[in-house]
Amino acid sequence: MNSTRRRIIFNASKLFDLGVVAVCLAFASVLSKNGKTVAILERILALQMSVRELAPLLGFLVVAHMIFAGLNLYESKRLSSRRSECIDVLQATTLITFVLAILPFLLRIRSFNLVFLSVFWTGATMCTISSRLIVRSVLSTLRRWGQNSRQMLIVGTNTRALEFAKKIESNPQLGYRIVGFSDYEWTGRKQFEESGHKVLCDLASLSEYLRINVVDEVVLALPVGSFHQYCSQIAATCEEQGILIRVVPDLFDLRVARTRADQFEDSAVITLSRVTDDGWPIIEKRIIDFLLSAVLLLALSPILIAAAMAIKLTSPGPVLFVQERLGLNKRRFRMYKFRTMCIDAEQRLREIEHLNEVSGPVFKIKNDPRVSSVGRFLRKTSIDELPQLFNVLKGDMSLVGPRPLDVRDYELMTKNCATWQRCRFSMKPGITCLWQVTGRNSIPFEQWMELDRQYVYGWSLWLDLKILLRTIPVVLRGSGAA
Repeated sequence: MNSTRRRIIFNASKLFDLGVVAVCLAFASVLSKNGKTVAILERILALQMSVRELAPLLGFLVVAHMIFAGLNLYESKRLSSRRSECIDVLQATTLITFVLAILPFLLRIRSFNLVFLSVFWTGATMCTISSRLIVRSVLSTLRRWGQNSRQMLIVGTNTRALEFAKKIESNPQLGYRIVGFSDYEWTGRKQFEESGHKVLCDLASLSEYLRINVVDEVVLALPVGSFHQYCSQIAATCEEQGILIRVVPDLFDLRVARTRADQFEDSAVITLSRVTDDGWPIIEKRIIDFLLSAVLLLALSPILIAAAMAIKLTSPGPVLFVQERLGLNKRRFRMYKFRTMCIDAEQRLREIEHLNEVSGPVFKIKNDPRVSSVGRFLRKTSIDELPQLFNVLKGDMSLVGPRPLDVRDYELMTKNCATWQRCRFSMKPGITCLWQVTGRNSIPFEQWMELDRQYVYGWSLWLDLKILLRTIPVVLRGSGAA
């Protein structure tokens, strides 16, 4: 596929996505019987809208385009799975719907009802996912027929190179044809040749081979440490000739770390990480945290005021309990809760530590004598956790994430617990988490840490949404902390 045709398809996909968003807006307006929105759409179709009236719609479409582009939905998906692309689309349409939901608050207009937002999200998600699956199917068929194919040459004849070649050959829908391999003479070459693959040239003559033969992509599968000079020369040759370079960066034999390439000024950097540490998903998570925590603080302000008054009237001391906790990568911050205990609770902890009912470094007992009568109610209803919305607003915490440990618990954890349990600190702590909705104090410490690891390694915005929805019935049942 030549560059002109690729550019046409690329731009057409952008226009199609924006068209889907616009059509879904109109469809949602009609089905939800949003008379004002329908009237606006009729004026747009009749070309009777002024620029001032049309600006919000155009602005929303620009934001939608930025979200699609920010989630890499316009990059090549040749090597990505259907599932990963569908997840990207789902995240994009969910974020666009969220922007649509808060738009009336920003523009000070009447808010959209739940039916409108549900129809829009469903329509946009189904149409966008369907269009991409159709395009994938068409491209897969064309590639099986030899169209839109790419010639690939693999540098290296080691086990890693062979495994990569097998993965490519087992997926003909990707449209790759492995023309051969390039490597020097070594003891493992005979075993490699038994696999049926052929070596086209040695490393010294690779540059000449690339100059006179059709090769679209070169895959470097050499041990980078011992072949750094060769790899540098090959990369420079490919760059000069405009040949795409891919690297199989199994540098440290990490089993679970994901790999991505970053660019820092003029330096290329390979990043190995098992967790999502930055990029659009984390930005989206922060935006959602900020907006939802602000809305919840406003909506729940009567409950916050009533709880503060109840604490002040029934026991001496401050309304809030402020404690130093460990957050992202063990950064310390001051976490807020409604005070549910007597003011000397920290000092009295040593007296009752022997009554601890849970395993591990944390301290929990069901009938803690330090808890006040009002505090027991606040804990049972989880109202005592609400001030943590201020921590979320500040950015120290998230709505969903591993629960923050206090300094005492962390010091005990450092002495007695396994290293893998510290992966929980690679994400911001949250108000709710898998532990909260799975069993809280009824599960042992090791299982709690395992749930945190599952959350960190499997994190997505969709997982956050599921945990938030599961938290609601837990709170309503009164399954609060002891």
